[in-house]
Amino acid sequence: MTTQVVVVGSGYAGAGAVKRLEAELDASAELTWVSEHDYHLVLHEVHRCIRDPSVESKIAIPVDDIKADSTEFVKGHVENVDVDERVVELGDDEIEYDYLLLGVGSGTAFFGIDGLEAHAHELKGLDDARAIHADVKEAAEAASRDDPAQVVVGGAGLSGIQTAGEIAEYRDEHRAPIDVTLVEGLDEVFPGNDPELQGALRRRLEDLDIEILTGDFISKVDAETAYLGDDEDDDALDYDVLIWTGGITGHEEVSEMELDQDDRSHRLFADADFQTSDERVFAVGDTALVEQGPDDVAPPTAQAAWQAAEIAGENVARAAAGKPLKTWRHDDKGTVVSVGDDAVAHDVKLPVLGAFPVNVFGGSAARNLKKAIAARWIADVASPRHALDAWDSM
Repeated sequence: MTTQVVVVGSGYAGAGAVKRLEAELDASAELTWVSEHDYHLVLHEVHRCIRDPSVESKIAIPVDDIKADSTEFVKGHVENVDVDERVVELGDDEIEYDYLLLGVGSGTAFFGIDGLEAHAHELKGLDDARAIHADVKEAAEAASRDDPAQVVVGGAGLSGIQTAGEIAEYRDEHRAPIDVTLVEGLDEVFPGNDPELQGALRRRLEDLDIEILTGDFISKVDAETAYLGDDEDDDALDYDVLIWTGGITGHEEVSEMELDQDDRSHRLFADADFQTSDERVFAVGDTALVEQGPDDVAPPTAQAAWQAAEIAGENVARAAAGKPLKTWRHDDKGTVVSVGDDAVAHDVKLPVLGAFPVNVFGGSAARNLKKAIAARWIADVASPRHALDAWDSM
């Protein structure tokens, strides 16, 4: 009898798991890959498309350039998973499975802030980057040196910093009248990280003439203004374009699945072997809270998803073959953050060589490292030719 294995999602976790499953499944299994997009997006480089939309052709890789001919691809939006019937529901269509791997990623968390979801852009895909680019361009064309366009980025984590940097570079390249403001509710940019890294990022943001406001959360938003703090008499930021990068949550569809999940974020609980509360369903990437020891879960980063995809794919193949599952632990290889054309790296561990001799560094070394990380992933998931084509755009 043929074993039906289904992977949902074409992000880092989904694409990486498909590649591993193709290598691990035996001839008695059939693999189906489901996603609402017929491409894999190198998401940690999508901010580049805000400045230059042509970059998308380099970082959106068609699924046909990734999967084997034997893997069936189905384009569709997953609305639910019936774990009793073992069926993935795609609107009017259904796909049966024996083993399922969910890697559908995450949505943007708006934390119930009044007006934020209605008025702010998010940055979760190509459509978002295109819309931000169009609105920034339109606002700049309507502005003047005496009355510049106001672009506000909420959240000074990885996405917020990289987004603000790209908009500042767009401003400088086009000599556009734009003021860029980065807002963070906590006391420093890149909260919770090494103070030396925070300082290096702040300096580079300031070198790009980005105003940084920390210590007050956005509390309410209307069509023209973002309010900071609990009192409306506190700081208010008028904006022409507002972008929110302040957190992640599970997709609404996941909340309907009869699988154990976090009540607030609706991300699925998964053991260190990626198995959920249903032994036939596995979860990986931002979809899941993957156990990493007592009271700890894997970080929601591209790096973690890349690493996890290998073992998650192998474990689904092992489950299908009746073999014991492997456990996974995230190995932090360091952090590299783009700030416009520059980059800052922290606590980097290089293959074979180990830890980089300098804890925090920028300049050409950090820029080329950022490119190399993306290029290596593209080469692994697609081909070295794809990686070479994308090099100059990253």
